[in-house]
Amino acid sequence: MRRRVPAMLLAAAVLAGCGSGTGSGGKTEITFWDTNAGPARTPIWQNAIAEFEKANPAIKVTYVGVPIAQAAQKLDTAIAGGGVPDVADVATSGLGNLVAQKALEPVDARIAKNPALNGKFNDALLTTVKNVVPNGKTYIIPTSTNAGAFWYRKDWFAAAGLAPPKTWSEFFSAVDKLTKPKENRFGFTIRGGAGSIAQMLEVVYGQSGITEFFDASGKATLNDPRNVTGLEKYAGLYKKNTPEADLQNDYVKMVAQFDTAGSIAVMQHNLGSYQDHMKALGPEKVASFSVPKSDSGVQTVLSNPVSGVGVFSAGENKDSAFKLAEFFAAKEMDGYIADKTGVIPANTDVQGTRAAHIVEARRVLNDPATKVVQMPYHLPEFNEITKTWAEPQFQKVLLGQLSAKDFLDQFAARLTEAQAAYKKRNG
Repeated sequence: MRRRVPAMLLAAAVLAGCGSGTGSGGKTEITFWDTNAGPARTPIWQNAIAEFEKANPAIKVTYVGVPIAQAAQKLDTAIAGGGVPDVADVATSGLGNLVAQKALEPVDARIAKNPALNGKFNDALLTTVKNVVPNGKTYIIPTSTNAGAFWYRKDWFAAAGLAPPKTWSEFFSAVDKLTKPKENRFGFTIRGGAGSIAQMLEVVYGQSGITEFFDASGKATLNDPRNVTGLEKYAGLYKKNTPEADLQNDYVKMVAQFDTAGSIAVMQHNLGSYQDHMKALGPEKVASFSVPKSDSGVQTVLSNPVSGVGVFSAGENKDSAFKLAEFFAAKEMDGYIADKTGVIPANTDVQGTRAAHIVEARRVLNDPATKVVQMPYHLPEFNEITKTWAEPQFQKVLLGQLSAKDFLDQFAARLTEAQAAYKKRNG
C-alpha cells in the first residue's frame, strides 16, 4: 500500500532536490522529480537513474519523489520560487499549466536529432500531446500512455457466476449482486476524495455515449441530460454498494480496501495500478475490464493521458537534462518502465506485451468503433477547476446536499468560460 509522506519531510526533500550544478567530484548534478511517487514506482525510477549514471558517469542524478496529489502545487511553487527540477515526469493532465508558465523547453528538435526517438511515436500519441498547447509544439518526450481500467476480483465473480460486464447495465447489476455488507463486502469503491473527477467523468461519459467535451459553439457538454442521468446512477452507488468512508477515498485508501482489506469487488482506476494489485492479490484473484459500453452500444472512453519527461527552462544543465529525458524514452528503458508500471509504452520499438490488461486496453483503443472524448487538458484552469472547485462539490453530490444537475450545470459553466477565454487568447 502506498504510504503518506509527512509534509515536513517532503518539503525538505523537495528543497534538497531543487536546482542543478557541479558537485565536489566534478560531476554535473541534475535533479529528477517523479510526480506520481509511491513505494511501487520509486524503485523503478531509481533503477532507471542508476542505469543512466552507468552510461553517463559524468552526470549525477538526484531523485525526488512527489506524491501525485501534491505535484501540481509543488511544481507551481518551485516555478514561482526559482527552485524547479531539471527534469520531471509530466503528464498531459498538467502539461497545459506548465507550458502557460513557460516552464518547459520544447523537445521537437531533440526528438528529430535522436535516431532512438525520431519516428518512434505514433501520430495519435503525439497529437494528444501537441493538442494540449496552442502552438503545436511538443513539450514532453513521451514515455507511456494509459487507459481507464476496472480492476475486479476474479474469484468473487466466478463464485457468483458473473462475467466481466460489457455494458453499464451489466456493471450496475454485478456491483449490486456482489454487495454483502454483513460480510463486509461491497460491490464497488467510489473515489470521493482527491483525484475523483476524472474517474467520475469516465463513468458519466461512458454511460451517456456523448463523444465531445465541447459542442461546436464551445459549450461544455457536461450538463447534457444524459450525463446528468449517468452521474445520478454513479452517485447512487455511494453507501448502497460502497463503504460510507468512500467519501474521503483517494488512491491510497481505495487500494487499501481492494488489495489489503479485500472488501471490494470492483475498483476503478487505470492500468498504472497493475503492480499494486498483482503484488497483493496475484493474477488468480484479480483482472481488469475496460470501460463498459453505453446501453445504446456506444463505446466511449476519455482521452488517454500521455506521460513523458519534460526539461525545465530554468535548469542550468539542459544538455544533461535532455540526455536523461531521452534515455528514459528510448526503447530499452521505456520498455522497462512501462513493463514495471503496467502501462502502454510510447516508443513503438518496444516489443508488444502479452499482459492481459494491456491486451484488453489496446483492443478497445484500437477498435475503430471506440469514441474518444478529448479531455480539455489544454485549459490552464482545468486542474484548478477539477481539484479545487469540483472535488468538494462532488462530495456534496454523494452526500445528497447538491443535485447532480446543479453540480454539472455549474461545472459546465466554468469550463465553457475557460474554453471561451482560451479561444480568445489563442485566436
